[in-house]
Amino acid sequence: MVPGLSLEHIVILGIIALVVVGPKDLPLLLRKLGQWTARLRGMAQEFRTGFDELARQAELDELKREVEALRNTTNLSSIRNEITKPLGTMETYAGVSPPPPAPAAPESAAPADNNGAASVEDEQPAETPAAAARSAP
Repeated sequence: MVPGLSLEHIVILGIIALVVVGPKDLPLLLRKLGQWTARLRGMAQEFRTGFDELARQAELDELKREVEALRNTTNLSSIRNEITKPLGTMETYAGVSPPPPAPAAPESAAPADNNGAASVEDEQPAETPAAAARSAP
């Protein structure tokens, strides 16, 4: 109900309205009072809706400004350079230094025949100690 008015206050206001307006016009007065109350509630709701719309519009404008600022500060060539940059190795991502490159294998000093092939003795594998033990009597 109405804040600050108790039931006794409402009854007293009803009796005064009955005496001042009269029993014949009291229903019309109450109907007009209801219509005015509905109009006030409608205006309050419209005000609330308009205020919410303004708040949403202000948030949208702020968001648009942020997007424009990002567009102005972002350079597409720097993005392209970042995308085309070669990927690092797992060691760089882990923060470990990569191992040094392996040294190149030295070329064998085996003599080559006229065709550049190694001699037959070089092609035969060396006998392992286990194979030598089996062949021994």
